[in-house]
Amino acid sequence: MTTSSSRSVLLVIGGGIAAYKTLELIRLLKTRGIAVRAILTKGGEQFVTPLSVAALTGGKVHSDLFSLTDEAEMGHIELSRAADLVVVAPATADLMAKLAGGLANDLASTALLATDKPVLLAPAMNVRMWLHPATQRNLAQLMADGVRVVGPDEGDMACGEFGPGRMAEPAAIALAIEEALSPAGGMKLLTGAAPRPLKGRKVLITAGPTREAIDPVRYISNHSSGKQGYAIAAAAVVLGAEVVLVSGPTALPIPPGVQMVPVESAAQMMAAVSRELPADIAIFTAAVADWRGGGGGGGKNKKGGKAAPTITLAENPDILKTVATLKAGRPLLVVGFAAETENVVAHARDKLSRKGADLIVANDVSPAGGVFGGDRNMVHLIARDGVEDWPDLSKAEVARRLMDRLASLLAARV
Repeated sequence: MTTSSSRSVLLVIGGGIAAYKTLELIRLLKTRGIAVRAILTKGGEQFVTPLSVAALTGGKVHSDLFSLTDEAEMGHIELSRAADLVVVAPATADLMAKLAGGLANDLASTALLATDKPVLLAPAMNVRMWLHPATQRNLAQLMADGVRVVGPDEGDMACGEFGPGRMAEPAAIALAIEEALSPAGGMKLLTGAAPRPLKGRKVLITAGPTREAIDPVRYISNHSSGKQGYAIAAAAVVLGAEVVLVSGPTALPIPPGVQMVPVESAAQMMAAVSRELPADIAIFTAAVADWRGGGGGGGKNKKGGKAAPTITLAENPDILKTVATLKAGRPLLVVGFAAETENVVAHARDKLSRKGADLIVANDVSPAGGVFGGDRNMVHLIARDGVEDWPDLSKAEVARRLMDRLASLLAARV
């Protein structure tokens, strides 16, 4: 990896237990040749010391908005604009709320409001705080303003709960910083409106598993969590699209700004997709059951000494192929997903040909990979003219990259 000492970030360390991870983040950035200046909030000082941050950054740590020395030497305005990127890690619910609402009552919030440079947040908070409607509203506003977000991850919390809210790992944040600092990073300024290339466009997305009843109690399904589809829906909203998400059963919160259409079976999903056409872009991430059986009529199949019942399976509708081969009303871009356990690229190429899609996003969902239910993905973008291999990324970053690519492709077609 090439490095350049001319790149620099201003790191705002918020008041959360994840603040200890920022010490490793600083080390990773320094090894990449990225200079780091730090603002340590009063809350952050409860978890890491100014001395430890200063030792790693090699410079003074700033914390006081009304410091006579700091204001005389450079001032909070200069501090907020001297770097190429402002990074907030951990981005607490309080810091996100201040930035979304335009508040400036300490050095961190004042620097964030005064900066004319791109901002990257690494949220970290309790799962209930993260899922609270207020936090999700603030998140949607910040993303609409052009603020980038990496994470949060899902896992065990310091408070003993489990769920989304863990700060992304330092390596993932460092990767997001590298991408934001790259010439093609598409860094957005907080001054002026964020680019919204899909404004006025409709994006239709399917996500999650389907459930196919075999009696009134039992069903056939799969392990899809829906996380990748929901992340794509959120990324499409940021680009200004009208987003309709047709989702099988999941435990995920509806992304802000997304119109949700809940379904259970493949037949219901097909009907919902048909109702929502036409669309400019259709993205089929759902893990749709290939077969259905039983239909759920009659009574529950009980053991009671009886022989095991025979389930006659019938083929479900092929939603991707149906939409991709429409003679009239076909979306300008049709994207399918291929969840494979072996020969991933070869099977995805075959699927692209058979289904008539414009792109196939292929990934390995074998149990060892941890894709189903996990927060990361490593995909291959299959087009008629070649294959593009993406590195291991968070599902949110896969979504952002995919939607940026689709927005560019759509602009070239119209």
